[in-house]
Amino acid sequence: MSKIKNAFAGGKAFIPFITCGDPDLATTAACVREMVKNGASLIELGIPFSDPTAEGVVIQNANLRALRGGTTTDKVFELVKDLRRDVKIPLVFMTYANVVFGYGAEKFISTCAALGIDGLILPDLPFEEKGEFLPLCRKYGVDLISMIAPTSENRIAMIVREAEGFLYIVSSLGVTGTRNKIVTDLAPIIKIVRENTKIPCAIGFGISTPEQARAMANLSDGAIIGSAIIKILAEHGSNAPKFIGAYTKTIVNSLRRKYDSNV
Repeated sequence: MSKIKNAFAGGKAFIPFITCGDPDLATTAACVREMVKNGASLIELGIPFSDPTAEGVVIQNANLRALRGGTTTDKVFELVKDLRRDVKIPLVFMTYANVVFGYGAEKFISTCAALGIDGLILPDLPFEEKGEFLPLCRKYGVDLISMIAPTSENRIAMIVREAEGFLYIVSSLGVTGTRNKIVTDLAPIIKIVRENTKIPCAIGFGISTPEQARAMANLSDGAIIGSAIIKILAEHGSNAPKFIGAYTKTIVNSLRRKYDSNV
């Protein structure tokens, strides 16, 4: 059974994202362990793909570096097997439908379950087409995590009522990437979520600073950060784990501060 709810049991959750294999899998493993040590609640592991349509240039480049370095889905599975020797917090994969189809959907999802992957995020999978994967995810106890965007509008309640694990709220239109300011009015979306489910929700896309993370977690149950972490990886390479650990600690500390409705 998925342990995703545990990520939200201790208060506001910090959910970092990392592209597996950028710059190599050993660095990915070290980064994950540093993030866990410094208080991450749940970690999104990106399986690299050649056409990551939801990603901005930062994560696109991370995918390319990982693929050029020889990262494959099987090698990512081996990474998870190693991590699960000591990493106890929930882990989810973020990747694309073609990765799952190409591997074989049942083989992919059953392997996820066997290795201790708790959820699967497929940003290019429309809600109306989730039947391609949902029965298999339920068969093997892997949550198929739904995303809600500002453009979801009248579909939000429908998506929310069938959600599993946690809801990924997309903060802004467009692709991933750090933003100076998040201007979308997310309160009405969160209101619909609260009215239709008890499943926690976290906000991602564009968050990079402790202040932004605190503001988004104040609205929801947690903050998701990806591009800011990948930028640290791009800058420091194999020396990045200690810097990512320090960044994680800064974000976690900001989320543990007393919440102010005026933030």
